[in-house]
Amino acid sequence: MPDGYAFGPFELDARGKRLLREHEPLSISARHFDLLHALVANAGEVLSKDRLIEIAWRDVAVTDNSLEQAISSLRKMLVSRPADQYIRTEARRGYRFAAPVTRVATRETDAALDALLAPHRAWIEGRAALESLERDQIARARDVLEGVLQRVPEQASVHVGLANAYAMQFEMTRADPAPDVAALERAAVHARDACRLDAQYGEAWATLGFVLARAGNRADAVAASRRAVTLEPDNWRHHVRLAYGTWGEERLRAADRALALLPGLPMAHWLAATVHVARNSLTEAERELDAGLAAPPEVTRFSSVALHWLRGLLHLARGDEDKALAEFDRELASESSGHLYARECCANTYYAIGAVWLRRRRLDEARAAFDAATARVAIHPMARIGLGAAGPRPTMSGLAARERKALDLAIAEAAARLLEAPSNVSDAVTIVNRALAEAPPSDSDGWLIPVEPLLGVQAAPDVWSPVLARLRGRAS
Repeated sequence: MPDGYAFGPFELDARGKRLLREHEPLSISARHFDLLHALVANAGEVLSKDRLIEIAWRDVAVTDNSLEQAISSLRKMLVSRPADQYIRTEARRGYRFAAPVTRVATRETDAALDALLAPHRAWIEGRAALESLERDQIARARDVLEGVLQRVPEQASVHVGLANAYAMQFEMTRADPAPDVAALERAAVHARDACRLDAQYGEAWATLGFVLARAGNRADAVAASRRAVTLEPDNWRHHVRLAYGTWGEERLRAADRALALLPGLPMAHWLAATVHVARNSLTEAERELDAGLAAPPEVTRFSSVALHWLRGLLHLARGDEDKALAEFDRELASESSGHLYARECCANTYYAIGAVWLRRRRLDEARAAFDAATARVAIHPMARIGLGAAGPRPTMSGLAARERKALDLAIAEAAARLLEAPSNVSDAVTIVNRALAEAPPSDSDGWLIPVEPLLGVQAAPDVWSPVLARLRGRAS
């Protein structure tokens, strides 16, 4: 079969998806190329508007006006006298390619082949950089993919890569007083563009789900992630994204499916462990963390921070402070890795260490640890409460103006009450339980309460039973 067409001064390379004028390539979008190819390949025949829309837009719903604009753009590209020398409108029927067409066979040069491969090589390189979750690699991937976008602006996979890069750029700042919301907005634009360009591309929908989850649009995030899983059920990445955006039993099912596809994946084990913590099933949570920390060599490049931190909190909840401190030290050793979440996780770890020293009344060490936490995350509410407790007295001063979630404030207030006097446990329970009741349903917020260092829930489980029961219900 022919893979090229010649008409007037133009050549249409069907295999390379290129349009040339006097052997010089012209810039043409994938959608416009598909339209022109359909018309040229059926020269002399009338193609209906519905048929052309189906060819160029596939499953995306558009109006006749979109087709008319595309035809107008093609006519401007194929400058001719008269204007409809090439593409003619057949009233109430559609469009017809009117010029004589010669069918030819084309052969690519080595240079042309290399040019065709370049964007795909760059995409593979960018994806590998993104999957490392290393801050410097993410910035490099973003720059590489921006360059690829200039060459192939309508390639869905490039928009997916950029959406992930910008979403991760936001993630680097999510714990800051002023998160990079502009990066999250750019991520959403690229993710939606990818879905529009290829509505059957699971990676596009999985990425949109992740971005929407970060933006707080949970319902649409879950819907997008479920569509990704439906389109590509054997892609472990989609199941991880679904687990990330869902909660309770659905998170467990998604994590289990990801582990069936990629055994030992640390992040999947960590996500499952969060549900077990919320259910106060600490033994199950520890089993998941142990499995994640024993990941086989083939998944070590997908390593995740936070496993040693959470394992340390489990030891601390059981009263084994020495084992907890050993786990916290292991977590801190990962800070130099450049991992996307290392800074935030190490802030949480230093806060937990400060809580241990506070229990032991070693106030200088406690202050140093809490200071280390706030040096990494300035708005860390629990570390700031701890600093107050290691100083004159615990205080809520300044927290309300900077914290974004009422539940976080409530937990901090409850911790402050307990540090003022351990007998305030009933007040602390009331504060947390009320905030949980007002939090959005089916949300993971508050999952850490059973092992929260300054609350000491495991020391008085009967008193905290209303909160534990509500958490179990939310995680069901």
